[in-house]
Amino acid sequence: MAEVTEDGYHFDIKKLSFIGVLVSLGIVFGDIGTSPLYVMKAIVNARSQGSNIPFNEYIEGALSCIIWTLTLQTTIKYVIIALRADNKGEGGILALFSLVRNLKKGWLYLIAIIGAAALIADGVITPSLTVMSAIEGLEIYNPHTPVVPITIGILIAIFVVQQFGTSFIGKFFGPVMVVWFLVLGGLGVMHLSENFEILRSFNPYYAYKLIVNSPSAIVILGAVFLCTTGAEALYSDLGHCGAKNIRVSWAFVKIMLILNYLGQGAWLLTNYNKPGFSVVNPFFGIMEEWMIIPGVILATAAAIIASQALITGSFTIFSEAMSLNLWPNQKIDYPSGVKGQMYIPRINWGLLILCIIVVLHFKESGKMEAAYGLS
Repeated sequence: MAEVTEDGYHFDIKKLSFIGVLVSLGIVFGDIGTSPLYVMKAIVNARSQGSNIPFNEYIEGALSCIIWTLTLQTTIKYVIIALRADNKGEGGILALFSLVRNLKKGWLYLIAIIGAAALIADGVITPSLTVMSAIEGLEIYNPHTPVVPITIGILIAIFVVQQFGTSFIGKFFGPVMVVWFLVLGGLGVMHLSENFEILRSFNPYYAYKLIVNSPSAIVILGAVFLCTTGAEALYSDLGHCGAKNIRVSWAFVKIMLILNYLGQGAWLLTNYNKPGFSVVNPFFGIMEEWMIIPGVILATAAAIIASQALITGSFTIFSEAMSLNLWPNQKIDYPSGVKGQMYIPRINWGLLILCIIVVLHFKESGKMEAAYGLS
């Protein structure tokens, strides 16, 4: 079955192909792929809330939690199991609801609505959090960088461009994300040699030890679960990319993510006693000084791609909700003439207003991380 994606690519989603893998990297893994921007920073901040565990054991335990969360929550739950539960090739919670609605269980409507609402909430918090985390990298150069106004400006630009379609810029999503993931993995490998003991994090015992011995385990796990935000995109974008392409691209993405987390962990263990350590985001800390500006630019591009994927996904969810009579009918435009790329004006501006409210309320990514991870 040939598919024309939001990126303007044509390929058979039932077959494994280079284009299919490239498109998957661009529209499926933007959210989970930008999580290294804020996960380790959130974990370090969570330690200040009552944990008496030695710092090295804390970081190793947290990294073990990340590795096994990505394995159990993302790989097994979504990549291996959920991708099999398609509805005529389509995925997502409302597609899953369509499969089971004939069971005549009234409470299934409630489950579907709550699940869809949670995904829409993700479409609000993720653009705000990822863009702000990227722009905060500039504070290394200038602590007085106006992060909030810049973030709001970028968010407005992202939502304004939706009405014109994104098929042209969408063609760059895949290549940009390939570069992003290669940079993530490369930066991680560069710092692994600083502390090879960090590799002990692959042992799940360290995750168990951290959870059992920490008085603030729920807060720590809230930070840890940030590493798997966006995992539901693997399932909801099934109809755009195909299971085979998503599974193969996830293998590459997972390796790059884990390498980056390990590199950040090694850097943390080496530098946590140095002056100014607590104010540096580990993601930017593992970069050489000359890399900060290019790193912020690349991180911002990746954040925009992650935001675009979630906005598109939100439009799809509302469209499916309308067809299932779970949401009032609203005007739907197809700015690129491609049915898969839709634009719902009221939803678009509603998401923008909510994103601006989130940015103005929290003002910094650290406060968003705590609320996001816990929820």
